[in-house]
Formats: sequence, C-alpha cells, structure tokens
Amino acid sequence: MKILIVEDEANIARFVQLELEHEGYETKSVADGREALDEALANDYDLIVLDVMLPSLNGIEVLRRLRQNKQTPVIILTARDQIMDKVAGLDLGANDYMTKPFAIEELLARIRANIKKSVGRESNALVCGKLKVDIDSHVVTYGSDIIDLTKKEFDLLVYLLTNRNVVISREQALDAVWGFDFYGNTNVVDVYIRYLRSKIDDVYGCQMIQTVRGAGYVIRD
Repeated sequence: MKILIVEDEANIARFVQLELEHEGYETKSVADGREALDEALANDYDLIVLDVMLPSLNGIEVLRRLRQNKQTPVIILTARDQIMDKVAGLDLGANDYMTKPFAIEELLARIRANIKKSVGRESNALVCGKLKVDIDSHVVTYGSDIIDLTKKEFDLLVYLLTNRNVVISREQALDAVWGFDFYGNTNVVDVYIRYLRSKIDDVYGCQMIQTVRGAGYVIRD
C-alpha cells in the first residue's frame, strides 16, 4: 500500500512517515502543494494525507484539482479552529479529516478504514501500470489522462485486461466482444487493436498490447 504524505512541517511529516513505514506502508513525503498535485496525478497512491496550509497551492485547491481526475482517498489535516477548511474539504470530496495536533493511533486507524472502504469501491477496476479501466463508469485513464474509447474499443480492452498474461486469439476476441453471431472475418480484431494502440501505446510510448505471431494478442504485467 502506497501513501502520499503532504505536509510542510518537516517534523510532523517525518514522524508520520516513520510511523506509516513501521506499519508496513510504502510512503512518499512532499512539502509543496504544486509538487503534491503533480505527484498525486502522475502516480497511483492508495491514500493521501493532505495538510491544508501548504506553499504554492493550499490543500483545498490541491484536492479540488485532484478530484477532476482521480478519486484517491484523501484525509485532510486542518488546524483545530479552521471549521471552514473542514467543510470545504469534505464538500470537494475529502474522505475524512483530522485536526492538529492529532494522536498517531487515530490517524493510523482512519487510514486503515479509508483504504478498506476504497478497496471495496474499486474492486471493479482493472489496473495495469498507469492504465486504469473503471468498468462501472466506463472511464479509462492513463496516469492523469482520460482516454476516449468507443464501446467496442472499451470492451476489447477490458477483455484483454481481464485475461492478462493469456494470449487471446482473434477468434476468442471476436466471440467475446462481437458475439458468436457476428458475420465478418477476424480482421476486425486487428483493426480495433490498431485503434487501441493508437490511443494508448502510440500516445504514451508504451507497449501495452503485444502481438504473439501466429497466436493473437496479450497484455502482460
């Protein structure tokens, strides 16, 4: 489990980081709001601990921009008397909040609870590296970018990801995505593979969809 700690008070950030790593979490700590936003959008974290008072961008603005692209669970940290920060954070999609000073045991408990809830919510998502396919919402993202796919492109990508590390023949893909009653040849699969590659592999410089000569296509871990 990866947690991003966004806190500009070095002693608090280090204390939280040490406690989380002692609990077995992988962590990264940043002290600047703009850097935090870039890091959260570019990488997949299981949870973000986000202070409100930050240089460059405050935590509320970081959260607002983050929620335009990602639903990573966020626990905001606020000063005890900043009620409006708590309200604004929750309105923008924060999952929880804590006030400073806080007991580390309570923060750890809230982290565990929010990660558990998030895992339950995201169980219908397929992830391969920076590529994420949310089956329920039909949203495909690569890092922070949303990829616009047609229904057939989406269905083919889901089928390949569901059968990750398994070579899928053209006939199998045709039956699964277009149906047994499809009248046409298997070349349509090749055409849609090219469409997917043009939107994912070619744009992001990766080799997500691999060709196995004489056998079919595969997405590998």
